[in-house]
Amino acid sequence: MIKKILLLIFGITLFYSCEESEKLNPSTVFYNGDIITMVGDSPNYVEAIVEKGGKIIFTGSSEEAMKIAGKGHEMINLEGKTLVPGFIDGHCHFSNFGGQAIGAQLLASPDANVDDMEMLISVLKQWNTPENRALTGWIFGTGFDDSVLAEKRFPTKHDLDKVSTEFPIMITHISGHFAVVNSKGLELLGINAKSKDPEGGIIRREKNSSEPNGVLEELAAIPYMLQAIAPKSEEAIIKFFESGQEMALSYGYTTAQEGRAMQNHEMLAAMAEKDKFKIDVVSYIDYMFVDKYMNSKWNSKNYTNNYRIGGMKVTLDGSPQGRTAWRTEPYLIPPEGMPHNYSGYPAIPNDSVLSSIYEKGFKNNWQILSHTNGDAAVDQLIRTMKPLKEKYGNEGRRDVIIHGQYIREDQLNDAKEMKMIASLFPLHTFYWGDWHSQLIGDSLVQHISPVKTALKKGIDITIHTDAPVALPNLMRVLWTAVERTSRSGEIIGPDERLTPYEALQAITIWSAYQHYEEEKKGSLEKGKLADLVILDKNPLKIEPENIKDIQVLKTIKKGEVVFEK
Repeated sequence: MIKKILLLIFGITLFYSCEESEKLNPSTVFYNGDIITMVGDSPNYVEAIVEKGGKIIFTGSSEEAMKIAGKGHEMINLEGKTLVPGFIDGHCHFSNFGGQAIGAQLLASPDANVDDMEMLISVLKQWNTPENRALTGWIFGTGFDDSVLAEKRFPTKHDLDKVSTEFPIMITHISGHFAVVNSKGLELLGINAKSKDPEGGIIRREKNSSEPNGVLEELAAIPYMLQAIAPKSEEAIIKFFESGQEMALSYGYTTAQEGRAMQNHEMLAAMAEKDKFKIDVVSYIDYMFVDKYMNSKWNSKNYTNNYRIGGMKVTLDGSPQGRTAWRTEPYLIPPEGMPHNYSGYPAIPNDSVLSSIYEKGFKNNWQILSHTNGDAAVDQLIRTMKPLKEKYGNEGRRDVIIHGQYIREDQLNDAKEMKMIASLFPLHTFYWGDWHSQLIGDSLVQHISPVKTALKKGIDITIHTDAPVALPNLMRVLWTAVERTSRSGEIIGPDERLTPYEALQAITIWSAYQHYEEEKKGSLEKGKLADLVILDKNPLKIEPENIKDIQVLKTIKKGEVVFEK
């Protein structure tokens, strides 16, 4: 009798505990829209999904969802809109989003309006206020593009001196591989006629003179960029971080990548300690900083306050649109002052040095991301990494080729054999497809970012924004992968077009796989995180040319709305 009473009391207590739990932690039902699960090789739709406690607990029919949801659940009527998994960029530079969001906006049309030198100078003058300068100590802007500017040249210190000779100015190229500074900036950086070019970089000079003209390439620019465009106060750091994160949220990011972390890792770690992240961010530490940062608690498969280190980044060459990508054939139009046989240059000229860098990654079982744009750089990657895969084994490794603009088909065969992931960059077809035609010829340009060829060979692929190279607009990335249309309207490589569903896979489930997170993210399945994006239109059902205009209405991270348009 006593046993029955105790069981009854226990049952009543359990019932009320469950009732209280449901009130405190109600589930949410999403229904009445196009819900694309991203499960399988073809589009799969369900009528409803149920989220609870930050995870998906059901996908299927609306009728079953109502049974699973329990008491006190919330109903989200999609009203015909589209629900997809949260977006995961295959490669970007999250810590630089703040600079793009806050600095002078120097992008050309259609993203902004800096299409000539006069407008570039005007925009910088407008931005030049005491409040803005106080953020970093510099006048700065991001995203100018010499291939689109009417003058078809880089700005120089003489152009920037028209903005100010009193305050230092630094502007960064859309590729992220060049900077231009004014005379005051050169003075503060200590760059003068006696300064030597660093290995893997060039200080451009005045014609028939050793005086710097203000243009800095690659490793003559990148270390200074990190110093100059860095917030100087705690308040400024938070403003940069929050502005960049808000921009990411507005484009549907639920996971972003910091694709080349140097000292900026410290800022990201500090923001994580303050619990400032609304999305997940995974960093890849530049090989020059691995000894400093890879032994920290952040190097983990698990996030701490939404931040972690995922592996190591190695940069082998520069940008093709900037003509610093390392090719086996000369550019048809060499940069000013360069010989007719100029073909770019390596960032790490010595193979044995590169091999030792890679070996450190293999010994420590670090995932390695390799920036390679030119085919000579891809050759260097293959000949230095392949022996290490044979020596140390390749089981479970997911090393990534980043960009691969000019990768050849025989190199894709090697990538397949080496079980590399190819995170390619079809965004180039719109922004620089016409320019690439001039640089490498109409025949070769048809094969830039060969995503479809890679896919047909069985290579795991992703696509990416490389933001802030362009805005972190993943719908434009989706559109370029599907349409491959240049600024002038030319089709760049029609045989390399992805289907809309393949392109969507490349920024969801395939990108989750690249980051070792496919068990938690990338598709709408029971047990996975409720990382969701609501779009105003379905990219699989509208005309391909309209995909670029799709708007993100809501971004949801672990069941919580973190952005609403």
